[in-house]
Amino acid sequence: MNAKETIEAGKAILGIEFGSTRIKAVLIDQENKPIAQGSHSWENQLVDGLWTYSVEAIWYGLQDCYADLRKNVRAQYDIEIETLAAIGVSAMMHGYMAFNKDEEILVPFRTWRNTNTAKAAAALSELFVYNIPLRWSISHLYQAILDNEEHVRDIDFLTTLAGFIHWQLTGERVLGIGDASGMLPIDPATKNYSADMVAKFNALIDGRGYGWKLADILPKVLLAGVNAGFLTPEGAKRLDVSGHLKAGIPFCPPEGDAGTGMVATNAVKQRTGNVSAGTSSFSMIVLEKDLSRPYEMIDMVTTPDGSLVAMVHCNNCTSDLNAWVNLFKEYQELLGVPVNMDELYGKLYNHALTGQADCGGLISYNYFSGEPVTGLAEGRPLFVRSVSDKFSLANFMRAHLYASVGVLKLGNDILFKEEKIKVDRITGHGGLFRTKGVGQRVLAAALNSPISVMETAGEGGPWGMALLGAYLVNNTENRSLADFLDKQVFAGNTGMEITPTAEEVAGFDAYIENYKACLPIEQAAVSHKK
Repeated sequence: MNAKETIEAGKAILGIEFGSTRIKAVLIDQENKPIAQGSHSWENQLVDGLWTYSVEAIWYGLQDCYADLRKNVRAQYDIEIETLAAIGVSAMMHGYMAFNKDEEILVPFRTWRNTNTAKAAAALSELFVYNIPLRWSISHLYQAILDNEEHVRDIDFLTTLAGFIHWQLTGERVLGIGDASGMLPIDPATKNYSADMVAKFNALIDGRGYGWKLADILPKVLLAGVNAGFLTPEGAKRLDVSGHLKAGIPFCPPEGDAGTGMVATNAVKQRTGNVSAGTSSFSMIVLEKDLSRPYEMIDMVTTPDGSLVAMVHCNNCTSDLNAWVNLFKEYQELLGVPVNMDELYGKLYNHALTGQADCGGLISYNYFSGEPVTGLAEGRPLFVRSVSDKFSLANFMRAHLYASVGVLKLGNDILFKEEKIKVDRITGHGGLFRTKGVGQRVLAAALNSPISVMETAGEGGPWGMALLGAYLVNNTENRSLADFLDKQVFAGNTGMEITPTAEEVAGFDAYIENYKACLPIEQAAVSHKK
């Protein structure tokens, strides 16, 4: 079938992902190739000191994104989408969405970006003898309990953004295991929430008078390839306000953006890994065995099929870098020179590679928001230099590129240098890698490892979510997820690989030592705000 026939026959598969700044939809054919797409731009809001997106913004964004997809399909193929083979929804992981028995949200959605949960995360990490990050749902829940928030007693269901959308479209209170592992740790043996930790949490809050136990309010955990429900008539109206889309379409388990990134880069097999670098960044290394002990910088999550993953999550990546590029855009416009942003990024990024390997001593802290990995509760973008540093445009841009993966390096140094983790392949994807070869080379120097980037890297999370939909309905040979991706999707393609030079690795190591030594400057900037 060609693309038009695939859509007309209802064989296309839809993947939707709620990112931090864009909601994206990708339609794929039976060969797993994108054939249409849609998007919607949005931004989080700081309300009462907490980062959030309103429920109204969530639904408007989803509907506008789907409408944009319909528009793209009509423009390309002159047809309407009436039905689909499968749908999958993914979103930024973790956070806190709590609902009462009437399905009303009890407090505004608290996103992964919030760092108000330090006390709860520290207490739970000690209780569980397991690193519990600030952004995990269990941290948000316990912080609300510690703060004596009245809404806690009314909780009937607690979920993530992906779980919420899926629930409202299908009626099913479920979650893919990868996203679920960011709510509460998963037991690798049972592929379910840790029974020991559930029991410890219930004992911790015993006597507070809540009418629920933890297992009562969490979504059911599902593995990739399991049917997670069907689009209801009400869900169809919510997704497609035009009324063309029919109910009854099967859904795969909803996942987090980390899981879809692993799928989109063919990195769900043990000894593989991927790095997603955009507004935030994270690395995912699929482990052969558990780490020797818990580390505050490393989160333990899972692949969509339940393998253990060491995750280093950084709240900040390219936002500050983009802000500086936009400053150069303004200067170019001031001179009356037409601006092509792809060309501007390309020129500046490639010029950065001509700078000194250690950036000439220049340092950048790209902290738009707090950065738990380095212990910063708030962020202040900061550029630091001394009079003796080599201040040039190339070194300046290189320092900002280094900063975009600097925190990521700190966490991965633990895995590779202390835990002696071995990997066969690490794949990069996201906005940092859009200028060919530059972000890839910087990351290779940071991790002292070859980095691959595939031509499909730009497809990103919604494509990865669509592939999970394909795994649900097109896995006719009953393959594992890793084998399905290897044989039916990527067919041996591992992308273009860049290996760092010894000089680049040494240069980044020198940069990161300066970076660590000057962290008190960043802390002072946070402490002495306007």
